[in-house]
Amino acid sequence: MNKSPIVVVGIGEMGSVFARGFMRLGYPVYPVTRDTDINALASELPDPQLVLVAVGEATLQDTLKNIPSQWSDTLALLQNELLPKDYAHIDNPTVISVWFEKKKGQDSKPLIPSPAFGPQAHLLVDALNALDIPARSVASAEAMNFELVVKNVYIVTTNIAGLRVGGDVGSLWKEHEMFARDVANDVIDIQEALTEQAYDRDALIAAMLEAFEGDPEHKCMGRSAPARLARAIAHADNFGLSTPTLRAIAQETQS
Repeated sequence: MNKSPIVVVGIGEMGSVFARGFMRLGYPVYPVTRDTDINALASELPDPQLVLVAVGEATLQDTLKNIPSQWSDTLALLQNELLPKDYAHIDNPTVISVWFEKKKGQDSKPLIPSPAFGPQAHLLVDALNALDIPARSVASAEAMNFELVVKNVYIVTTNIAGLRVGGDVGSLWKEHEMFARDVANDVIDIQEALTEQAYDRDALIAAMLEAFEGDPEHKCMGRSAPARLARAIAHADNFGLSTPTLRAIAQETQS
């Protein structure tokens, strides 16, 4: 029996990995690029199995505004720094927190299994597993919310800490644990304000350390680190948070 098509919006490194996994499962995959007439494609494919939105976080909201209405109930999201507020206007999306790195010309490098939740979570998990990339389904929206915050704490903490100390995540924790904890606590303050929810900080730190152990040599600071710091400070200002360690790092980077 022919399987329903899957649409992948954004064929960068991440979108390409998932597209390959879907095809390995036997699904026809239709890519959407900047040059695609997305409304014409939606007319041809009004009822796809899944529409994976694989654009970067900076363009997510603009992309979602342009998703044809007939696809709105089949969306899946995978962006970094994703939180429930970002998809509150979407009806029952599937969400995955991606814990593998994919750079151009290199194989995918998993840190820990990628958790997914939603009506098509099993499809995302199966696609990654077909490529020997570990993934798992989680049981509830609340559990997925925690997983998204874990990923955000990992990304934002390591990127911002790296602006001061550089290095990799293993050395960050081994040589600068108290500093890393201070950064993480500021980041968690922001995540709690953004989600209007309190978290078990020890559990968040433990989950972050599990990811550290998955790849201790992962570099702390990516090219997006300054933008992540600026975004964090803007959130802190908006919520009236002190975030003293983040502000000290921001001061250092400006001097």
